[in-house]
Amino acid sequence: MSTLPRLRVTIESWPIAGAFTISRGSKTEARVVVATLDDYGYVARGECVPYPRYGESVEDVAAAIQAMAEPIARGLDRNSLQDVMPAGAARNALDCAFWDLAAKRAGKPIHALLGLPPPEPLVTAYTISLAAPETMADAARKAAARPLLKIKLGGPDDPARIAAVRAAAPRSQLVVDANEAWTAESLSKNFHACADAGVALVEQPLPAAEDAVLASLPHPIPVCADESVHDRAGLETLVGKYDAINIKLDKTGGLTEALALADQAEHMGFELMVGCMISTSLSIAPALLLAQRARVVDLDGPLLLAKDRDGGLRYDGSVVHPASAALWG
Repeated sequence: MSTLPRLRVTIESWPIAGAFTISRGSKTEARVVVATLDDYGYVARGECVPYPRYGESVEDVAAAIQAMAEPIARGLDRNSLQDVMPAGAARNALDCAFWDLAAKRAGKPIHALLGLPPPEPLVTAYTISLAAPETMADAARKAAARPLLKIKLGGPDDPARIAAVRAAAPRSQLVVDANEAWTAESLSKNFHACADAGVALVEQPLPAAEDAVLASLPHPIPVCADESVHDRAGLETLVGKYDAINIKLDKTGGLTEALALADQAEHMGFELMVGCMISTSLSIAPALLLAQRARVVDLDGPLLLAKDRDGGLRYDGSVVHPASAALWG
């Protein structure tokens, strides 16, 4: 007998180890929303992280998910979900919960349902928060054994910051994330400082609404779009400005659109980065499937928490291992 799942929505708070600071501000906890689909013995989950930058709040996202309870009870599934909810955190939680439910019903991992090979362990970036140059150097020194560091920038002292980090972590590969904080006037200076430090990639240097200048200004380092791209609808506007895109499931609205976005982006010649918000392993597990094809993997969200959820992903230093079926998928 076929059944229809019942939806539960919960809001959770997870303390961050210390504080996490970017150009837009600082926070000490990660607030996530979890969608749970209970299907008479199968319990499937998806987690999302609402982001104020995109006009999302935890309460509004939880309410948007809860509003799907009746449609789900009437037969709404993962495919029809793509048409009734917009891209964003709310759809992500439900989309990933539907994938988890499909795997549990089939008794097969999601990679098998997708016709993909089993996922392998990956090296993830580890984030150094924005701070004074000497503070960032101290943090980089403690993380200098990690092969890939993601450096948060976003102020007039950015050349000093990246130079200090490079001196403190001479063997790590560096990627930089300015979180839209640079200007057209500071772009050249900051690009050259990053080039001098051997930075491999610069992520979202300019505000999304002001990134047209990237098409006319030579940049000595590949540039990756983050806030400038959410789903496939935004790809055409990136041509000539960016070399790569950062795919985050909370932007695409779940794994379904993320996989389609990756296919189209690669067809158009963009390289892939797969990123995350600060979250528990439940958010990261679906992204690990997509990250198998990425040039840069930035899935360190659980590493920045004081404590991850029980049964979370296994991290060996910067190597993150695929999820167990008990966690997701």
